[in-house]
Amino acid sequence: MGPDQPLPLPAEFDNVDEFVDSLLKFSTSSWLLQTLCGGVHVLDFYTRSPDLYSTILSQSWRDWFRSRDIMDTLDLLMREDLTQFDNGTQSWRNGPAPPEDLIQYIKEVRKHLLARDFPPPGSAPQPEKASLARHITMGMKVKKVHEVDHFARYLDNLTSEIASSGKEPITHLVDFGSGQNYLGRALAAQPYSKHIVAVESRPHNIEGAKNMDVLAKLVDKPLVMRNKKEYRALTGKGKKKKPKNPQANASSDDVEAKAASKTVCTRPTTRTYNPTPATSEDISVSAAALKNVKCDDEGCAVQQSHEPRVEASEITGTVERDSKGSFVRETKTSTTNLQVYSDGHGSVQYVEHIIKDGDLRPVIDQVLDPSHIPEDKVKTISTTTEVPSDPTVPPKSQKVNAMVMSLHSCGNLVHYGLRSLLLSPEISAVAMVGCCYNLVTERLGPPTYKLPTLRPNHPRLEATANAFDPQGFPMSEKLAHHPIPAPPTVNASSPDVSFEPSGAKGLRLNITARMMAVQAPFNWGTSDSEVFFNRHFYRALLQRIFLDRGIVSAPVDASNFPDAVSANGHTSHVNWTPPGGRGPGLSSDGTSTPLTIGTLRKFAYADFVSYVRAAEQKLVTPNSFCAVDPAFIRNRMEGLTDDDIRGYEEAYKERKKELSVMWSLMAFSAGVVEAVIVVDRWLWLKEQSEVEHAWVEPVFEYKHSPRNLVVVGIKK
Repeated sequence: MGPDQPLPLPAEFDNVDEFVDSLLKFSTSSWLLQTLCGGVHVLDFYTRSPDLYSTILSQSWRDWFRSRDIMDTLDLLMREDLTQFDNGTQSWRNGPAPPEDLIQYIKEVRKHLLARDFPPPGSAPQPEKASLARHITMGMKVKKVHEVDHFARYLDNLTSEIASSGKEPITHLVDFGSGQNYLGRALAAQPYSKHIVAVESRPHNIEGAKNMDVLAKLVDKPLVMRNKKEYRALTGKGKKKKPKNPQANASSDDVEAKAASKTVCTRPTTRTYNPTPATSEDISVSAAALKNVKCDDEGCAVQQSHEPRVEASEITGTVERDSKGSFVRETKTSTTNLQVYSDGHGSVQYVEHIIKDGDLRPVIDQVLDPSHIPEDKVKTISTTTEVPSDPTVPPKSQKVNAMVMSLHSCGNLVHYGLRSLLLSPEISAVAMVGCCYNLVTERLGPPTYKLPTLRPNHPRLEATANAFDPQGFPMSEKLAHHPIPAPPTVNASSPDVSFEPSGAKGLRLNITARMMAVQAPFNWGTSDSEVFFNRHFYRALLQRIFLDRGIVSAPVDASNFPDAVSANGHTSHVNWTPPGGRGPGLSSDGTSTPLTIGTLRKFAYADFVSYVRAAEQKLVTPNSFCAVDPAFIRNRMEGLTDDDIRGYEEAYKERKKELSVMWSLMAFSAGVVEAVIVVDRWLWLKEQSEVEHAWVEPVFEYKHSPRNLVVVGIKK
């Protein structure tokens, strides 16, 4: 089951164990790699002395980059055939050939990047056009259509392969972090007709997904029948007319009493269960009850013979009423929202649930098995492929054999999904595509932060602010106990570099390294590259203005860090920061409060003056993102003219290319960081005795979606 190789290996390897060993050796012994991935931040670029560019890169590298266009550099890093330099070629593209040690470093990085070709070599060709129906793709962009189309097809084939292998068929697909339920909607509709459990922690996403179900015509829009006159009288809407006879001057109490004698009629279109109390304005009525509808010239009404709803307190946890009589949920309650819809094919069950550690038993117990709900309180919930003929009878429960899936789950959510294989007996398989590595927590050290809003007062990180997070990276014991060599030493009479064991164990990645791992340099073109290179230049130069005007402090002196070594083994006195040791990753001494600019409106990037003024306006406006007193910033920035700002841009314009080159090297090298993270998740599956099969493979095209690797695990 699965591909021939459990990992999408680069061309240089045909053995998984050899690749993993080489990857770990390179990622822990290459100090240039660690400097570029975790030791450099764009805010430091024009504020550190000596400057980062000259301390990290050798003179030969800097001379070559100076003579080349940035697109030539990108082509060399990611697209050029490097074998042409094996015979000592002295020229390249009408100019000098790249330095040998630069070529060697590029080869080493490429050698340890996971293959991202889709479809993988030897697999069946994929259809050029999406197979999803037009109404299913409603609300999706081109990227999302590509992802959902290919991943839905992949999951359908995977479940079929599991069933044909003699294992128990998959009965349900549990979507971790379903969001707007694009993937689940596609799988529940034809031609897949799967039964989906959409687990989402944000109620507004669930409500949005339900509305999308109606717009996609998977669920009929409820038809509400009201007595318009009485409805307007109760709500105060409509024009007030002078009564024609004395009887029209009835009191408001009489109007309400008359309205109470009749009930708003809602035509049922779906079999739904909603854990909220019924109201006089919204009561679901069974199909049989519609036969008793009586209509007159004032509207339609029906006696209150509707099916009772189950209140939230009868489902899970403890639910109390607030001072206004409304239901409020206790914080310990995990599952509070459940709706089942079916369009005659598959089904979707929405569950509001906060995933903490991957234990899905509360979801399984509260949602998939309705036997714990009193029979007289249950509306039809479809947990089987057959819908009962009598809508008042709860369906018979069946044994659940579920697969956890996700499409771009952020941070630790992938870890929770993988661990659900062990924590929930009903889960027999996982297939998860991860993203947002910067949100992954750290197992072997205190968390490193980038934004002040992610400091210990953030709810997600409060519990682990001063402790190692057992749910974080690395997951596998192999990476957690991998020996880490000491900083390199250089023989004075020889360029040879030796790495001695330091006694430290465990591979660590700080937030700067993980942040770079979500870049997509292989997709960079001329126009888009210029846009974000320009934005990085503006932000780094603004930091220089902040430094000169005393708003931020100078970075730590480079002499506090050990020397590092260039790719050819020569000492280059790199300001190397050990992964995990940088802390916030800001251009300061680590003790001052960081300044967060964030995203500005599009007009702010028209020129540097506009950018500075827009950033200044944002910082002097009180907000929760910056803890620095706005009055302090306003006072420091006072007197800065537009001519002063243009002077900064003119003074540093020659160094803009240096930042572009450095950012390109960082993004290219960070592909190794992503490989380490993905391999760690696969290794964790391999270490579990309960797991029979585990593999990683690309499931859509990198050009559409760079985070295209799915991690699959199948229980014994």
